[in-house]
Formats: sequence, C-alpha cells, structure tokens
Amino acid sequence: MILFKKIKFKNFLSTGDRWTEIVLDADGTTLVVGTNGAGKSTMLDALCFVLFNKPYRKITKSQLVNTTNEKGTVVEIEFSIGKTSYLVRRGIKPNVFDIEIDGRMRNKEADDRINQKILEEQILKLNFKSFTQIVILGSSNFVPFMQLNGPNRREVIEDLLDIKVFSAMNNILKDTLRESRQTVTTLELKKENIKDKVEMQKNFIEELETRGRKNIEEKETKVNTISIEIDELLSKNETLTTSLDSIQTQLATVSDSPKRLQKLESLKGKISNKVSRITKEHKFFTDNTVCPTCSQNIEESFRLNRIDDAQFREKELREGYKKLEESITEEGIRERHFNTLTKEISNLTYGISQNSAQVSGLQRQTGDLQQEIQTLTNNLKNRNTEHEKLENYKRELGIVFDNLATKNEEITYNDYAYALLKDGGVKGKIIKKYLPLINQQVNRYLQMMDFYINFHLDEEFNETIKNPIHDKFSYSSFSEGEKMRIDLALLFTWREVARFKNSTNTNLLIMDEVFDSSLDGLGTDEFIKIIKYVVKDANIFVISHKADMLDRFEKVIEFTKKGGFSYAAKLAVEQ
Repeated sequence: MILFKKIKFKNFLSTGDRWTEIVLDADGTTLVVGTNGAGKSTMLDALCFVLFNKPYRKITKSQLVNTTNEKGTVVEIEFSIGKTSYLVRRGIKPNVFDIEIDGRMRNKEADDRINQKILEEQILKLNFKSFTQIVILGSSNFVPFMQLNGPNRREVIEDLLDIKVFSAMNNILKDTLRESRQTVTTLELKKENIKDKVEMQKNFIEELETRGRKNIEEKETKVNTISIEIDELLSKNETLTTSLDSIQTQLATVSDSPKRLQKLESLKGKISNKVSRITKEHKFFTDNTVCPTCSQNIEESFRLNRIDDAQFREKELREGYKKLEESITEEGIRERHFNTLTKEISNLTYGISQNSAQVSGLQRQTGDLQQEIQTLTNNLKNRNTEHEKLENYKRELGIVFDNLATKNEEITYNDYAYALLKDGGVKGKIIKKYLPLINQQVNRYLQMMDFYINFHLDEEFNETIKNPIHDKFSYSSFSEGEKMRIDLALLFTWREVARFKNSTNTNLLIMDEVFDSSLDGLGTDEFIKIIKYVVKDANIFVISHKADMLDRFEKVIEFTKKGGFSYAAKLAVEQ
C-alpha cells in the first residue's frame, strides 16, 4: 500500500514564498473550502506535478511558477510503501527532481526521464492516468472512466489488476520475435552462401583432380613450342649478326669516301678557276697589241711569250682536270657503295632488334606459363587441404542448420507465448475473473447512493445499463447527477480492486467539487455516509465551495487569498 503522509509547496501557482503544508494521513475525512480562485485545487496540481511532472489541470508547467516571485517553485511529497520511506522533490526555476529512499538520495547522474520511469514503474506502479482514476475524482478536468475509449479503459483496469507486466512481456516477446525472425533471415542467407561455397569447392576439387594434369600438359606443350620459336629467332639473329659483321668490314674500306669526294670536288673548283683566269689572259694578249689602259704598244716578244706560256699552262691544267674528273667518278662510286652498306647495316640492326623483342615477349610468356604450371602442381599436391576446406564448409553448414532449427523452435514457442499474452489470452482470463466482482461492487455502491440500476461491464469494457423501466441504457443517457453517481461508484470500486491487489492501493482519495455541480441533496448525504463508513483505510479530501458541510467532516482546511497570495488554515470543527 502507498501511504501518502505529507505534501508541501511554495511559489506554486498562487502560493507565495512561504511553505504551504498539508498532512495527508492524519484524518479520515477533510473538507477543503474557499472561494473561487482562493487556491483550493492547488493541492491537486501540486500532487500530480511532484509525482508525474505535469499538473492535474490543463495548464503548462511554466504557468505553475508564481507570477509574482517568478522562481523557486518547489513541491515535496512524503510517502511510504511497506517499511520503505520516500521523499520526492520537484522544482522549476531552478529545475529540480530528487528521489530520496530512506533518507538517501537516489542516483542523480541518471537522466530525469529514466528516474521518472523508475518512479512510476518500480516505486508507485501507477501512471498518471491510473493514479487519477483511483485517487482523484474531479468535476472539470477529470476524465471519468466511462468517458475513456476502449484501449484507455483497458489500460486503467490492467494497471489496477497489476497485469500490465503481461503487456510489457508481450512487447518484449514482440521485439524478441522480430529479432529472431531477422536472425532466421540472416541464417537463411548464410545457409545459401555456405551451400554455394560447398558446391564451388566440390567443382574446384573436381577441376583440380580431373583437369589439373591436362592443363599442366597443355601448358608444358605450349612452353616447348615457345622454346622452339625462341631458338629459331636466336638462330636468325646469329645469321643477321654474321652478315652485319661482314658488311661492317666492307664499310671500313669505303668509310673515307665521303671526305675524299668532298676534297676532290673542292680541288676541281680551284682548277676550274685557274683555267678560267689563264684563258682570259691568253685571250687578252691575243686580241691586244696596245694597252687599253695607257695606250702604249705592248712589246711583241713579251706578248708572244705570254701567249705561249698561257697556252702551255692551260693545256697542263686541262689534262689534270680530266684526271681529276676521272678520280671524282671513281670516288662517287665508292660513296654510293658506302651508302648502300650503311642502309644494309641499319636494316640488319632493326631485324636483330625486332627478333630480340619477340624473344623477350616469348620469354615472359614462358615465365607466366611456368608459374601457372607450378600453381597447378602445388594445388595437386595440396588437394588434401582442399578436401579439408570442403569438410569445414559442410560442418559450418550443419551448424547453421542446427541454429536455424533452434531459432525456428524458439519462434514457435514465442509465438505461442505471444498469443497467450495478447488481450484475449492470460490477461483476458484474469480480467474475466475479476469482472463479476467489479460489476458487483459498482452496483453495491450505486444502491448505497439510492441509484437502483443494473450496471454491467463486458470483457471489452463496454457498459450495459438496465433499470426497471428501460431495458438498455448507456452512460451518456443519464443526467449529470446520475453520471456522477456512476463515476463515484466506479472510483470506490477501483479502490476496492486496488486494495485487493495491494500494489496499487493507496490511502489517498481526493474529490474536487463533486458536491457543487452534479450531486443533489440525497446523493450528497449518501455519498458522505459512504466515505465515512464504507470506504476503508482512506484519507479522504473533499474540495468544495459549500461551507455549510463543515460539521460533517473530521477536519476542515480553508484557503484564502490575501495580497495576491493563497494561504491555507485549519479550522476547528464542531461535531
């Protein structure tokens, strides 16, 4: 059982910098009164805020901060569960979220969201929605059970019956099934991959053992063929080299012909120039007896001597010129022979180079073939290793098959468990077990409030309502006062169920303005009887405008507003 002991708050809504403290477990019934806006419902917002980080009413967290002081908003609540004491502290400006367990602060390093989850799921075992269904009944912001949709009704009842764990387990199983199916998909892919490896290894071994030797023989034959081709090319190069040596020897005998021919041509030019000068001199002395420059007579003997001398030298030079031309002709023949030999040497050198390049290419090809032969030979030698690889693949394939079988068995089991944990499974059976008790208690409380109808919730949490006049009613068919009676009956019933289950049972019950809007006089009287004499182990707070009911409660707290701030004061009660 959750025993709420005390709540206090400051700078919260209209409360100021002074702590407002309310003892929660001192009296059986407490009336909270005050005018509109005095702060009567502040404790509801403070209670929900400190426990669930959101107020009861539809206001934002920033609006919870007192608008005058604008900071230092703090709410603290003390409660116990069994022998363990708890204090929860939550604040705004600055942000505060502390959980103390038996006076020791819980790990502050954890994220606030994680601590909130721990508070709701491990300590309180209640979320906001379930808490408000068993602790609070309001007239404005409260959404009664009967106004919830089917899934939300189910959530409330699952919380009360402490069977949400099955939903959590179901979600875990759902995730497990998804992961298992993903694993199966991965294993199936791995299986096909290994099967391909096994097949390829078998083919490789067959190729190795049946065709390996043949491949070696074919490559060896090719190597021999290439060797013969290389020998032929080398032989050609030897022949070409011999011819090259012979021609180079011939070339040595005529290698000077270009220079000799050049010299003879130069000498020919000089002789030709001399012949030309002597011819001009012979013609001058033959044609002239008087000097054309000075007009003097040329001595005849001198003139004749010069003519004879010129004729002699001209004859001599012409004979030498003829011999020189013969020498030039011979040397030209030698030069042409030189050029022919040079061309032959170039062709022979090119042929030798081409053959050598072919030899190099064939030698590289031979090296590649020999390496392939060596690899094939090694593979033949290592075929036992390849057989071992095949066996390893087969063993790996067997392991994958075993894992697949195991995982598929897990999926079958988890599918069955998943089906059991669905709404129609174990949870459905537990709910079906408690539904008669729930319906019985609701009708019991309705009769206590003099409301004689037959209220029934089915397994889908849809209501069927009958009365002596009409066969079938729904919740929406009734007046607001009648709806309030049904809401109260359900609230009391949920508390009974919580008390049976213990994990969600609490001493606190708060009712906000239930008298002020919907309950008529008769309903109010019966309601007060119920909360005084029927509802057990409860500290009940009734928030109301009606100050004429002070004497019906064990304690009265009055909220007043002064200077813009709300204050709470305990009033004396005359019984």
